[in-house]
Amino acid sequence: MPREPGPGWRSERVSHGYVADYKPFVMVDGEGVRCALYVSGCLFACEGCFNEAAWSFRYGRPYDDALEDRVLADLAHPAVQGLSLLGGEPFLNTGVCLRLVRRLRAEQGRAKDVWCWTGWTVEELLDGPPDQRALLDEVDVLVDGRFELARRDLTIAFRGSANQRVLDARASVATGRAVRWACPTDT
Repeated sequence: MPREPGPGWRSERVSHGYVADYKPFVMVDGEGVRCALYVSGCLFACEGCFNEAAWSFRYGRPYDDALEDRVLADLAHPAVQGLSLLGGEPFLNTGVCLRLVRRLRAEQGRAKDVWCWTGWTVEELLDGPPDQRALLDEVDVLVDGRFELARRDLTIAFRGSANQRVLDARASVATGRAVRWACPTDT
């Protein structure tokens, strides 16, 4: 079982501003062609995690201006639908994620969507600290919930276990409750 969030689970206490990886022009981390940033550090420690190396908050390299400039340049490509934030745990790396997303919004508005994967549920994030709520406010699609190995299902889109949900983050924030995401390409 994954660990449950405790009072010390705050980005400012645990994050070192590292990223595990950056993958431009991918088609597996959300809908369409995307740029995927994998942040470093996660305290959930879900059994069977696909990215266990990124649990360390010092894995990879420090996030810097050069990487941010590259990500934004790649996101400007007309074929790219948006940005994906994965980890590690993006909501324990709000310094990196908010910096990037705020710049994306300043340069592109909402022309590019933002997807984010987290071990928290949207309900937990809605009651979370201000930095987590600020990141949630910028996300369009949220894949929430801890990965549960016993509920692993490789046939479902965008998530690893059946308990996880793909949510319309903006509608969830507006209503204060989880609102399922409706894929625009579903018929």
